[in-house]
Amino acid sequence: MLLDTLHILILGLFAKQPRAKYKSYKGEVGKTCNNKLLIKVIDKTNHKTIYKRDFSTTKLNEKWTTDVSEFYIAAGKLYLSPILDMHNREIVSFNISRSPNFEQTLDMLNKAFEKYDDLSGLIFHSDQGWQYQMESYRNILKEKGIIQSMSRKGNCLDNSLMENFFGVMKNEMFYGHEYEFETLDELEESIINYINYYNQKRITVKLKGLSPYMYRQQSYNQLQ
Repeated sequence: MLLDTLHILILGLFAKQPRAKYKSYKGEVGKTCNNKLLIKVIDKTNHKTIYKRDFSTTKLNEKWTTDVSEFYIAAGKLYLSPILDMHNREIVSFNISRSPNFEQTLDMLNKAFEKYDDLSGLIFHSDQGWQYQMESYRNILKEKGIIQSMSRKGNCLDNSLMENFFGVMKNEMFYGHEYEFETLDELEESIINYINYYNQKRITVKLKGLSPYMYRQQSYNQLQ
């Protein structure tokens, strides 16, 4: 009986336990910028200033966010770098790589730019990861008329929409299933399939019972 109890406790400890989050911050390797998603609020009662996060949008391609997340299995690691549109929570583009490198970030950007010609005025948010501090990255955004925004150092809530996507995704297709993937190719295929499912079919209350794709189509129809 005691052995059975210990066995259950051990299984509970190892079931669906998320690993430590991949951190792309490596200090100031380039230039950082302010968080453009913060709203300054004056608390007159307590005589202090409060900064609130503003993820609200009125249209597609108004605010994007990005980050990198690590998927670790016995065969190795994969790194997912997506762009999420804050308006309909859609994954605009993504890249899956076996190492977190700048080529991954560039490929993600190019795929997004192939979809949309005019992105001037778009606020593109990220954390202070080394990729987003690179001069070439900042110049690409500047050339497109995109406004760069960064989370405050060590404040993951500033990018909570992206963090939430990673959490939902991993809970639904990864945590507890790590040992089902024998190869990195199998894991990559599963990640791609999940993102397609998420965009096309996964409905949420915040989108009024629609999937990101359906919400985007609805937004287009309202403009016509």
